[in-house]
Amino acid sequence: MAETLFARIVRGELPAHKVYEDDLVLAFLDIAPLARGHVLVIPKEPAETLDQLSDEASAAIGRVLPRICRALKQVTGCADFNVLQNNGAPAHQAVFHVHFHVIPKPTPDTGLGIGWPAQRLDPSEAPELAATLAAAVRAAARRGA
Repeated sequence: MAETLFARIVRGELPAHKVYEDDLVLAFLDIAPLARGHVLVIPKEPAETLDQLSDEASAAIGRVLPRICRALKQVTGCADFNVLQNNGAPAHQAVFHVHFHVIPKPTPDTGLGIGWPAQRLDPSEAPELAATLAAAVRAAARRGA
């Protein structure tokens, strides 16, 4: 994995406005927030994309994200928020270290604005696609991946 700003923040080489830290996870304010209270939650483990992250680091983030969301709602008074995680440059990932954005949505015009070009699930393809994906998940679990 290439050196990233987030790795340098984890090591204490760059400053950050920390919100939460434990042995596996660090959360800090985004320096280019979409709304007041925009927080980044990162694993300390170096991994570029979510599929490369260990089960241990993934579970740790899963425990921390709801805490951050509850705190964000309490502090900002904002009931609505987005949790966003991008994997790869074509998916809009800019820092190649796994990170989750927790973004308050105080008004329709602030926070994250996204288009959602939904399509219809092809009913003739769905059973085979679901079965194939389920088999891949089971195989990954057997490998410990």
